[in-house]
Amino acid sequence: MKWKKAPSDLVEFLSQRMKDVPCEPRQMFGFPSYFINGNMFVGAFEDRLFLRLSESDRAAIAKTDPRVRAFEPMPGRQMGEYVEVPKSLYTDKKFFDIWLDRSIRYASSLPAKKKAPKK
Repeated sequence: MKWKKAPSDLVEFLSQRMKDVPCEPRQMFGFPSYFINGNMFVGAFEDRLFLRLSESDRAAIAKTDPRVRAFEPMPGRQMGEYVEVPKSLYTDKKFFDIWLDRSIRYASSLPAKKKAPKK
């Protein structure tokens, strides 16, 4: 399956927003993603932005707007703790700041992942 390249405005948006966040940028599925202690918490996939949230936060964000939905990089392949946030919401600074902060706190609360040994 061939994926669409992430739009430069989304890539730049994430890069700018993560400047002051103590995180590690990496590529996931060939798209920019950000990690805390080895745990991915936000990223882009094609023209979509996703956040990793706790179960209660996923329920809460879904109630704020019906356009927020479970993140599925491929149809039928839902990523359990992630939600997709439409551009109209992630470009709303107040909205996005709240949910990005919750995503950062959730990822920070998870056990650190150990790096796999290099082959």
